[in-house]
Formats: sequence, structure tokens, C-alpha cells
Amino acid sequence: MTLKISSAFDSGAIEVLSIDRAEDIKVHIRADSHADFRQWFHFRLQGAARQPCRIRFLNAAKCTYVDGWKEYRAVASYDRRRWFRVPTSFDGEQMLIEHTPERNSVYYAYFEPYSWERHLDLVARVAESPRVRVRDLGSSIQGRDLSIVTVSSAGKRPLWIIARQHPGETMAEWFVEGMLERLIDPSDPVSRTLLAEAAFHVVPNMNPDGSVLGNLRTNAAGANLNREWMSPSLERSPEVLHVRAAMRETGVAAFLDVHGDEALPYVFVDGCERLPGFTPQQGELQRAFAAAFKRASPDFQDAHGYPDDKETKVNLTLASKHVGDAFGCLSLTLEMPFKDNADLPDVEVGWNGERSKRLGAAAVEALLAVLPHL
Repeated sequence: MTLKISSAFDSGAIEVLSIDRAEDIKVHIRADSHADFRQWFHFRLQGAARQPCRIRFLNAAKCTYVDGWKEYRAVASYDRRRWFRVPTSFDGEQMLIEHTPERNSVYYAYFEPYSWERHLDLVARVAESPRVRVRDLGSSIQGRDLSIVTVSSAGKRPLWIIARQHPGETMAEWFVEGMLERLIDPSDPVSRTLLAEAAFHVVPNMNPDGSVLGNLRTNAAGANLNREWMSPSLERSPEVLHVRAAMRETGVAAFLDVHGDEALPYVFVDGCERLPGFTPQQGELQRAFAAAFKRASPDFQDAHGYPDDKETKVNLTLASKHVGDAFGCLSLTLEMPFKDNADLPDVEVGWNGERSKRLGAAAVEALLAVLPHL
């Protein structure tokens, strides 16, 4: 069977340089559409069953987050449902996947994908719950729906969760799926108690176009949505424009912007403590949320995170900084790893979709813990 690599599917992205022999496949990681970010890859290899494959990513050292390749292992799947880690190395110039596929068709990706079809299925499924109202906020640049899922029984305190501003950070939507599944479970006492006082406003996918296009960080116009919160526009960042307008209608008592970090092998949050208007109450809420999250899930920790001098700490174009400043509320960026959680490593799968889902479910308990103080 002839060797073939393809990527003409949802979130597919790769540039093939040569594929004459399975032991010497050469590829480039493709840049985002209309932007120069490059890190995400997702492709299908056919015709290499039981052959030792060596896939060389020749431009790995020119990618956006080179530190992301250190101690990183790519994911693979035969059925696109079960993803596992494969041997991967980085020599400072090239990244190399060495894997002998069991079957003639195998998929490789930067992280376990979350497809647009799965997104649509998630929104349709949770809409069946009597606790849920799904609303269309508007359209992306390419015309895809921007849906918001509101989960509430009687509660009015507005809690906002958004995911996948950076479309390649697919763990963020896995997180949201786990959170929503717990919130709509009528037998879950934590969710019932929380929803008696609060309403969840959840945007599972902030960047539909970038997700389908196989981008790491940008939408169809090349905009990094997490740098658009001060002045979004219909032409460049309608996704942020629509969500920001909806936030102003409801108000915000707490906000989580869910992401993935390429380099750090930990789950952590980044807060607003360096904002000029940061209040003691916001500081206490951040500490209380972190403590409650650690109790709810050993996957979460607060010993490792971004340094205090990171340039984004006071950047009001970022969602969590903008919202924390505008509403004076608990406002956090939550990060999960592309690699593995160094505190609780899993040799077979690393950090993956299922672990992200369980973390999302655990976040419900952390939010309940701080709810009386919001």
C-alpha cells in the first residue's frame, strides 16, 4: 500500500515535504491561517502498518513555543476516540516521532482533538436538560454559530466560563464538557446547591473558525482573540465582541477563561493580582478558589505557574485581566498542560481529554466553595 499523509479534515494541519519511505518521513508544522503562529498539527498516515515510522518535523525549532517540545510526546489514534502517547524526541532543531503503527490508518496530533461536530453534539445534548437554555450570540467571521449555554434553576449570580479562545487548546473544551455534564445531572447535590444561587453562562468554543481550520491561536482573520478584549470589532474579532456584550448584560460574579499551556506540565490558574485596581476581596477569592480546587482535584496545584513579572499580568487586552478590571470579580485564566501533569503522570495517555473532563467536573466544587463570597 502506498504511503499517504492527509489533513483535509476538521482541524487537520500539516505540510508534507517527503514521504518516500516510512522510516524517513519529513514534514513541516503549518502556520495558522493569516498568522505566523505555528505549533498545532493533526494528520492521517496511511499505508505504514507494522513498519517502523520516523516522522521528522524539520521546522520544530522555528515554532512559536519551542519549550513546548521538551519532554513532549505526540498523541496517536486508530479510531479517533482513544488517543495514546507515542515516542517523541526533540534535539533542539527537529522533532521526531518514532512509532510502528499496528494498522494501515493512524492519526497523529499535537493533543487529543475536539471536533466541531462534537461541539455541536455537546450543545444539542445539554440543551435537552430543563436547566439549560442555549442562545446564539452571533456568527464567527466564516459564519459559524457562536453558542452560549446558560445553566440555571433558580440562581441569579452570574458565573461565566469561556473556552478555546485559542482553538488548538482543545483540552479547554473537554474541560467544559465535563463541567456541563455535571451541572445538568439532576442527582448531583453539588450542582443542585450551586444552581440554586448561581447561573452559569458557558461559551464552549470561542473560536469556531480557528478550530475547524486547524489553527493554534487565531481565528479566520488572524486575530489572537485573547488580545482583543479592549477593542473587539465585527471585522476582526466578532467572537469577543459578542461575548463581551453579553457579559455586560448579565454582569459577572466570577469568570474562568480555560486554556492549555504548551510548556508547563501542570494545571494552574493565573490571576489579576497585578492589576492597579485589584482589591483585597479579589485576592482572598483567588486564594480560596485555589485551596478549594486542590481539595476537589489532586490534578490542580498552585506551586507552579506563570512568574510575577510575566508581561501579560497587567495586559487588559486579555480576557481574565479585562473582566477582573471591569467587574471587580474573581477572574482567572485556567491552564492545563499539552504534555502531562508532572504531579500525576500517566505514561500511556499523558494529559488528555478525559482528565480534562474530570477537572471540569471538579471545578464545580471549587466554585461552590467560593460562591457565598462572590
